[in-house]
Amino acid sequence: MLSGISIWQLLILLAIVVLLFGTKKLRNIGGDLGGAVKGFKSAMKDGEEEQDQKRLAEEDEKTTANTTESKEKDQA
Repeated sequence: MLSGISIWQLLILLAIVVLLFGTKKLRNIGGDLGGAVKGFKSAMKDGEEEQDQKRLAEEDEKTTANTTESKEKDQA
Protein backbone atom coordinates (compact mmCIF):
# COMPACT_ATOMS: atom_id res chain seq x y z
CA MET A 1 0.00 0.00 0.00
CA LEU A 2 1.03 3.58 -0.53
CA SER A 3 1.90 5.25 2.72
CA GLY A 4 3.31 8.44 1.22
CA ILE A 5 6.68 9.55 -0.06
CA SER A 6 9.61 9.47 2.33
CA ILE A 7 12.41 12.05 2.45
CA TRP A 8 14.82 9.56 0.86
CA GLN A 9 12.55 9.06 -2.12
CA LEU A 10 12.29 12.81 -2.59
CA LEU A 11 16.07 13.21 -2.43
CA ILE A 12 16.59 10.47 -5.02
CA LEU A 13 13.99 12.05 -7.28
CA LEU A 14 15.65 15.46 -6.90
CA ALA A 15 19.06 13.97 -7.76
CA ILE A 16 17.65 12.34 -10.91
CA VAL A 17 15.99 15.60 -12.01
CA VAL A 18 19.24 17.54 -11.46
CA LEU A 19 21.20 14.96 -13.45
CA LEU A 20 18.71 15.01 -16.31
CA PHE A 21 18.25 18.77 -16.66
CA GLY A 22 21.27 20.35 -14.98
CA THR A 23 21.25 23.16 -12.47
CA LYS A 24 21.44 25.96 -15.05
CA LYS A 25 18.32 24.80 -16.90
CA LEU A 26 16.45 24.27 -13.61
CA ARG A 27 17.41 27.79 -12.53
CA ASN A 28 16.06 29.19 -15.81
CA ILE A 29 12.84 27.22 -15.44
CA GLY A 30 12.45 28.55 -11.89
CA GLY A 31 13.03 32.12 -13.05
CA ASP A 32 10.49 31.73 -15.85
CA LEU A 33 7.96 30.27 -13.45
CA GLY A 34 8.53 33.12 -10.99
CA GLY A 35 8.06 35.68 -13.77
CA ALA A 36 4.83 34.01 -14.84
CA VAL A 37 3.49 34.11 -11.27
CA LYS A 38 4.43 37.81 -10.95
CA GLY A 39 2.68 38.58 -14.23
CA PHE A 40 -0.43 36.71 -13.12
CA LYS A 41 -0.56 38.56 -9.80
CA SER A 42 -0.09 41.89 -11.58
CA ALA A 43 -2.91 41.13 -14.02
CA MET A 44 -5.22 40.12 -11.17
CA LYS A 45 -4.43 43.35 -9.31
CA ASP A 46 -5.09 45.44 -12.44
CA GLY A 47 -8.40 43.65 -13.01
CA GLU A 48 -9.51 44.32 -9.44
CA GLU A 49 -8.61 48.00 -9.78
CA GLU A 50 -10.65 48.28 -12.99
CA GLN A 51 -13.65 46.68 -11.28
CA ASP A 52 -13.32 49.08 -8.35
CA GLN A 53 -13.20 52.06 -10.71
CA LYS A 54 -16.33 50.86 -12.57
CA ARG A 55 -18.17 50.30 -9.30
CA LEU A 56 -17.26 53.77 -8.04
CA ALA A 57 -18.33 55.35 -11.33
CA GLU A 58 -21.70 53.57 -11.14
CA GLU A 59 -22.19 54.71 -7.55
CA ASP A 60 -21.36 58.30 -8.54
CA GLU A 61 -23.91 58.14 -11.38
CA LYS A 62 -26.59 56.86 -9.00
CA THR A 63 -25.78 59.55 -6.45
CA THR A 64 -25.92 62.26 -9.13
CA ALA A 65 -29.23 60.93 -10.46
CA ASN A 66 -30.74 60.83 -6.95
CA THR A 67 -29.53 64.37 -6.23
CA THR A 68 -31.02 65.65 -9.50
CA GLU A 69 -34.35 63.99 -8.76
CA SER A 70 -34.43 65.50 -5.28
CA LYS A 71 -33.77 68.99 -6.65
CA GLU A 72 -36.51 68.59 -9.27
CA LYS A 73 -39.01 67.50 -6.62
CA ASP A 74 -38.08 70.45 -4.39
CA GLN A 75 -38.60 72.89 -7.26
CA ALA A 76 -41.99 71.42 -8.14
